[in-house]
Amino acid sequence: MKSIREIYKIGKGPSSSHTMGPERAARLFRQENQQADAFQVILYGSLSKTGVGHGTDRVLRETLAPLPTRILFSQEELPGAHPNTLDFIALKEGKEIGRLRVESIGGGDIRIPGREDNQSEEVYIEHSFAEIADFCKWRYISTLSEYVELNEGPEIWDFLLNVWQTMKQSIEDGLNATGTLPGGLNVQRKAGYLYSKTGGCDAPALREFQLIAAYAYAVAEQNADNGTIVTAPTCGACGVLPAVLKYVQDTKGYSDETICRGLATAGIIGNLTKSNASISGAECGCQAEIGTACSMAAAALAELYGQNLDQVEYAAEVAMEHHLGLTCDPICGLVQIPCIERNAVAAMRAMNACNLSYFLTGSRNISYDMVCRAMHETGVNLNKRFRETSEGGLAKLYGRRGLK
Repeated sequence: MKSIREIYKIGKGPSSSHTMGPERAARLFRQENQQADAFQVILYGSLSKTGVGHGTDRVLRETLAPLPTRILFSQEELPGAHPNTLDFIALKEGKEIGRLRVESIGGGDIRIPGREDNQSEEVYIEHSFAEIADFCKWRYISTLSEYVELNEGPEIWDFLLNVWQTMKQSIEDGLNATGTLPGGLNVQRKAGYLYSKTGGCDAPALREFQLIAAYAYAVAEQNADNGTIVTAPTCGACGVLPAVLKYVQDTKGYSDETICRGLATAGIIGNLTKSNASISGAECGCQAEIGTACSMAAAALAELYGQNLDQVEYAAEVAMEHHLGLTCDPICGLVQIPCIERNAVAAMRAMNACNLSYFLTGSRNISYDMVCRAMHETGVNLNKRFRETSEGGLAKLYGRRGLK
């Protein structure tokens, strides 16, 4: 597996696969075709169907500016290709001088067919949770955060500290922002309201929900408004992990350095899912994004609470298992409904999954590796209408009302 740095990318929303990935690809293509005087980009699959709502066309034009760029939304099916595929064409005096096919595979990462050998190096030899657990037991390593430091080196902590500071800033910015999110759905920002509402919240459990939900909304709303966030593992699911970590830091008094231990553990879970299944909504539905984020958050909490490796694995497994089959059906292709609310719900599920792992680990039957495989099998067999195309589910029914 690659470094957990690949899981946590600092950038602007609203979509890691539809904006961050294409932006990265555009910069690369422009660098390789400096003689061009114009560009053309062809979007396929999910990029074509939800590219306007996700801002794909906007970010491509901005990245390739000031040269003129023509964006084409193709309906052509590409058998065997990733649902987020795009073709770049470089032009000079109207003639093609360069072409490149790129797949935006989720989390801001891109894959260029034929160039796989040039991808970043492997950092982790182990490729499953079972292998990691066996290695840790052999080396008398008690936590995944120790395992991360062994493989990544002590410099990983400076990286994760920067990630955590960015996450906290996203929460603060989101809590302080008001108004309506862009895109035409007239979605009002709710994070500040959730955080500040008083009265009727005397029950500790209700207050816990209020704060966690407010933090998740804050980050997800920043993402929807093209603000700066951290993929965890994607833009669409960026609010889950920071929400639970901010809550436990506030209530338990954990230092930033301790929180980074949770981030390290979460990064391993995200890495495993990305390597063995998918974190792309266009490939496997929202279970791949929110489900993975929930697993990452649950595992991070288990680490911070001092639970053992079996309990950490069970927390991650429970979190993913109960997101199996979750579809990706964003209304109007915007990362707003149901995405923002879903971040808050998943954050609370992460808390519950961690609590269950504390009590019931010894009775479990399902491994994280198994549920990860099940998620991938479920995802690739979902009807494509429910994999980030805005052609099914809520997106379809909302469109029937004539309110687009």
